Amino acid sequence: MAGVVLLFAVGEGLNLSHFNGRELVLFVFFPAGVCLGMVLAWRWEGLGGGITVASLAAFYLADRLMSSRFPGGFAFAALAAPGFLFLLCWLWARSRGHVPGA
Repeated sequence: MAGVVLLFAVGEGLNLSHFNGRELVLFVFFPAGVCLGMVLAWRWEGLGGGITVASLAAFYLADRLMSSRFPGGFAFAALAAPGFLFLLCWLWARSRGHVPGA
């Protein structure tokens, strides 16, 4: 997911100074927050998955509050789907009594 975002950023010439307030707020949650969560999830599944899912939810909520509609399509949820899987894996490991690093 981070690679896809990076490809878009490089291809489109990402320049944060050209963002308006709404775009900057949405950018903080998606893709920045989602990518941060994914990177952290490789080491800490629960923390990273939680940040990913929370960032996606905050993105949807912020867009709803700022534009009175939800983003269309499934792309945002699909790109953040590994965050849900990281959370599921973390919960499964906890339920089985698995202690990471032991």
